[in-house]
Amino acid sequence: MRFLKVLTIGMAVVILVATTVLIVIIARRLSAPAALPSELALRLDEPAGTRIVGITTAADRLALLLQGGGADRVLLVDPRSGAVVGRVGLRAGER
Repeated sequence: MRFLKVLTIGMAVVILVATTVLIVIIARRLSAPAALPSELALRLDEPAGTRIVGITTAADRLALLLQGGGADRVLLVDPRSGAVVGRVGLRAGER
């Protein structure tokens, strides 16, 4: 009987540990940011002479700094859909 008690307690501990590990893995996957696509093709429809000067991430968006073809500007792009979701015009500061 003693062997059966030890076996039952051991199996209960294994089940609890496995359940805890599973919950932690699921929680981490749900809280992790979604991966951005490795390739992205965009058509920005900007004026001729426009060039991309810088790219960075802003939360779950890509921020593209554009120069030429008018005033400097920043475009916010959703990398999943490729849609432009925001535009910010930049101008030189006055002194």
